[in-house]
Amino acid sequence: MPPLAVRICRSFFCRLHGLMFEAPLPPDRGLLLVQPRESRLDSAVHMLWMRFDLAIVWLDADRIVVDVRTAKRWQPMIAPRTAARYILETHVDNLDHYAIGDQLFLEENSSA
Repeated sequence: MPPLAVRICRSFFCRLHGLMFEAPLPPDRGLLLVQPRESRLDSAVHMLWMRFDLAIVWLDADRIVVDVRTAKRWQPMIAPRTAARYILETHVDNLDHYAIGDQLFLEENSSA
């Protein structure tokens, strides 16, 4: 799987806004939503006011993929099958790059 340049959202308001009203993501970009704890409900996403579909990859606290799905624009809510702490939102073309059980490695780049 090719590396992605992701923007990290840790605050409630950043996670709430997500990619609403944004231009479509190029395939090499993403948004990583970081929840304070693992949860099914807290890691659910909505697609209201979205102009494009997304690939959603849910990860547990150890960065193991616990669910992968396509989220359709204007879908009211989509929750993972298992509790997750990290939610990676990326271009739908990246959906096949991730599978349940994969471990992702995250590297923060302060020069970006």
